Amino acid sequence: MKIKAGVIGTGFIGEAHIEALRRLGMVDVAAIAGSNSRRAGENAERLGIAQAYGDWRELVHDPAIQVVHICTPNHLHFEIAEAALQSGKHVICEKPLVFHADEARKLIRLAEDRGLVGAIHFNLRYYPLVQQARAMMIKGEIGRMLAFGGSYLQDWLFHDTDYNWRIEPGIGGPSRAMADIGSHLLDLAEYVSGERIKAVCAQLANFHPIRKKPLQAVKTYTVSEMSDGNGELLSNEPEYEEIPIGTEDYASVLLEFESGARGSVTVNQVAAGNKNQLRFEINGSACSVGWQSENPNELWIGWRDRPNERLVKDPQLMDASVKSTASYPGGHSEGFPDTSKQLFRQVYDNIMREDYKHGVKPAFPTFEDGLREIELCDAVLRSAESRQWMNV
Repeated sequence: MKIKAGVIGTGFIGEAHIEALRRLGMVDVAAIAGSNSRRAGENAERLGIAQAYGDWRELVHDPAIQVVHICTPNHLHFEIAEAALQSGKHVICEKPLVFHADEARKLIRLAEDRGLVGAIHFNLRYYPLVQQARAMMIKGEIGRMLAFGGSYLQDWLFHDTDYNWRIEPGIGGPSRAMADIGSHLLDLAEYVSGERIKAVCAQLANFHPIRKKPLQAVKTYTVSEMSDGNGELLSNEPEYEEIPIGTEDYASVLLEFESGARGSVTVNQVAAGNKNQLRFEINGSACSVGWQSENPNELWIGWRDRPNERLVKDPQLMDASVKSTASYPGGHSEGFPDTSKQLFRQVYDNIMREDYKHGVKPAFPTFEDGLREIELCDAVLRSAESRQWMNV
């Protein structure tokens, strides 16, 4: 029998969750909830989903739903997750898990007390060659990590006419670029290397202190209808309001790991020409490895005393411990939609086997990883404000 899931939020990432869940075979996306009944009903009909709710509370209290996916604006995450857990539902939440560390700890305790799964959608871990790089670190093939370097660059907020709820602190949270995409980068820094960040030294920048908020809603990663695509307004009429912006467009962060390794990362959401480009490189005592999300099916391996290598994604060439994260044979590219499928497969396998009832350590990212992301982002914000190194 299939597990019945409900998805709250039907924007870009909500639909990505729905698509990935349907590819598993073991999950029935039985209900969705939107911001109002009309919109939820239209999306349910378009997506072929039986039940639509205009209020997320109705979905959370639907006795047929076993797992709740939270794909809403960030300010709703804690309230929905808490209600879902109290209703006996497993929860898979978008990042950031919540705004504050105390809220994350409360959710962790609640999930433990109720004997339920709490997972967070750090899906970028599940690119096959990210898994391969981690396996190489675990087996010692890269050696001791000396340094980590990375960047996450986007350009969807390049113009001052580009606007989204993530920009507003009351909805998106006190951090934007770091919490939204930098969280993925710092998560990979620790996940792939197997080492924890001890301290950070950060600098933040806001290049558009005033942005033009459209009077009509604009979806994530889309160009406002009031713009010609080049950031120029199409009309002289006031179709927007000017909004002061306090969250960051850019962050540069120095890292110190507990092992003594060093690192640096850059996050930028106004980097023209970079649509969704995450890069990282680990320099080890044996060799280096590098990977980038817009060319995800190649892993660069760098050597001092022999020719460098490029490993092309092929389960037959990958480490045996991670080849299951590649669904297709060599020569068949895998990308962003496949990462959510692989993460959700681990979560739903855990639920079906009832591993969570028997103390089996989950392989997927949990609420604890969500708490860790909040702790790291908090340290970045405190460091930037004080202009000094800050312990995590």
